[in-house]
Amino acid sequence: MPTEAPSGVSSVTPVRRAPSSRSALKWVIMLGALACLPALTVDMYLPALPQVASDLGASDTLAQLTVSCMLVGGALGQLVIGPLTDRFGRRLPLIIGLAMHVLVSLACAVVDDMHLLIGLRLVQGFFNSAASVAAMATVRDRFVGAEAARILSRLMLVIGVAPMLAPSLGSIVLEGFTWRWIFVVLAAIGAALAVVVLSVMPETNPVARRTTGGATSVLRGYGTLLRDRHFMALALIPGLAMGALLSYVVGSPFVFQQGYGLTHGQFSLLFAINGLGLVLSAQVNAALVRRVAPIRLLRTALVAQLAMSVVLLVVAITEFGGLIGLLVALWLVLAFQGLIPANASALALSRHGEIAGTSAAMIGAVQSLLAGVVSPIVGLLGSDTVAMSSVMLGAGLLAFVVLATATPAYRKGGWHTPI
Repeated sequence: MPTEAPSGVSSVTPVRRAPSSRSALKWVIMLGALACLPALTVDMYLPALPQVASDLGASDTLAQLTVSCMLVGGALGQLVIGPLTDRFGRRLPLIIGLAMHVLVSLACAVVDDMHLLIGLRLVQGFFNSAASVAAMATVRDRFVGAEAARILSRLMLVIGVAPMLAPSLGSIVLEGFTWRWIFVVLAAIGAALAVVVLSVMPETNPVARRTTGGATSVLRGYGTLLRDRHFMALALIPGLAMGALLSYVVGSPFVFQQGYGLTHGQFSLLFAINGLGLVLSAQVNAALVRRVAPIRLLRTALVAQLAMSVVLLVVAITEFGGLIGLLVALWLVLAFQGLIPANASALALSRHGEIAGTSAAMIGAVQSLLAGVVSPIVGLLGSDTVAMSSVMLGAGLLAFVVLATATPAYRKGGWHTPI
């Protein structure tokens, strides 16, 4: 496992004490709230996608790009902000990112052109990525190994509240106001998080452990990560898993509201039920990771999700079971999602703790970029059930291939081999 720090990185190793249950809960809630800001920014907006397309006179594909471009912006933002958190600490870049999220959200609320909205969403994703990358790096600052995987799984519970509640919150806003007010609410959430960070979040990256080099040191750090084949494979897997999830996220409003004629409220309820599968699997993972190696859980979950994705596509093509059949198959696919990103991310972060911010940025950037590239394919293929299911299956298949070919996970004795 790599331990040598790149030039410009302090070799001071932090002393980690086992956190108490109360302390761990505080960190889970605080970091979970930060980590779910990008998810909230996506999910609150979902019920409004058809309305945004109609109001701004644009196609469904362009409306979906307002989601995808936010993810691409998040990928770029994390690549920039991650090293900054290694250089200046976690708090300062986080506060700046939250402040810009507030300003850009307010700008989105008054825009009257779809192309301008797409651009603003790109910028919004760039800056609010500071919340997720700082949260991930802070987990690495305070927790390692199986404990980090357990905390990341607990974070999934908090993050899982976003897909369960955010569309409902967006639907409530749409009942009395236009889609523009969703961005006003998002600005208020960003402001509230900034207050929390300033009030109660300590700095977890002490001066003695910060990087001291400039752009050359940053590039050297990314070079170290890019040359680590196992790290990059593990970083790709959360991105492909998120691509599958976002394919469902961006496709579901059109599948359920236009294809099946569901109301905003009915769609939000179904979205919440599917989100429950994600939350439950994350908690199962948090319990299992104490006794089962993260790599075992990861390799098993990928195979199971791939099998369920095949079932989903068959149901979509044959229309077997109608809406109920589709929902059951979708729930089973999403039920394995909570076992994939947390374990893959924990394994990847364990390899380069000396540049945790840069490592977290690379993982997050790959995740956002792949999700942003994969999810628009649903719109290009027609935004129907078969298109959504096909893209989800393709992303799951690629994740399986990456783990099987670029790591020893599926080789004889592979799950006992450090990755």
